[in-house]
Amino acid sequence: KIDKVKKPYLPLASGEYSVKTGIAIVASFSIMSFWLGWIVGSWPLFWALFVSFMLGTAYSINLPLLRWKRFALVAAMCILAVRAVIVQIAFYLHIQTHVFGRPVLFTRPLIFATAFMSFFSVVIALFKDIPDIEGDKIFGIRSFSVTLGQKRVFWACVSLLQTAYAVAILVGATSPFIWSKVISVVGHVVLATTLWTRAKSVDLSSKSEITSCYMFIWKLFYAEYLLLPFLK
Repeated sequence: KIDKVKKPYLPLASGEYSVKTGIAIVASFSIMSFWLGWIVGSWPLFWALFVSFMLGTAYSINLPLLRWKRFALVAAMCILAVRAVIVQIAFYLHIQTHVFGRPVLFTRPLIFATAFMSFFSVVIALFKDIPDIEGDKIFGIRSFSVTLGQKRVFWACVSLLQTAYAVAILVGATSPFIWSKVISVVGHVVLATTLWTRAKSVDLSSKSEITSCYMFIWKLFYAEYLLLPFLK
């Protein structure tokens, strides 16, 4: 019901998919993901899938004590746990132990990636509610955007990302490798400048512009994975 107000274009909300079809799709892909994780034989990969599935279920399913997306802080922690911690550490352990057969070492790039993506995950968790403020008000969801206002949350998100980029620039500048230093510093300066330019152009009274900016932040999120290998 809430998506019919917040995001009427989604397949279930628009009626393009029935609830039964939605359940079938989710169940099918859940089973396939666990099956793939199992046949690969990597415990880090399998547990990453399992924990992400459990947190995603608790985040979304409408049962007593669950549907954690209703609670701003808990929702943010779920997104942070999956995007920042589980993905970085579990995938690293998968490659390090299962693929290469090497001992586990918590390296500088891994620590940086986890910390940086923690900032990004908090921003995504906060930003996703900014364009949906009307639906949250109607259904009594006390998101930070409802409590503090769209403008404050928007600029708080931008500030958090700029802080993350500033730290990334400093980390890159301390690299002992010239190529790492140049690529990581220049790359993060470009991303930070692009974000700031885009943020200043957003009309906060326009839901479509805020949503577009949110999708742009996802592009920045994935762009970071192009720079992470150069941080040494």
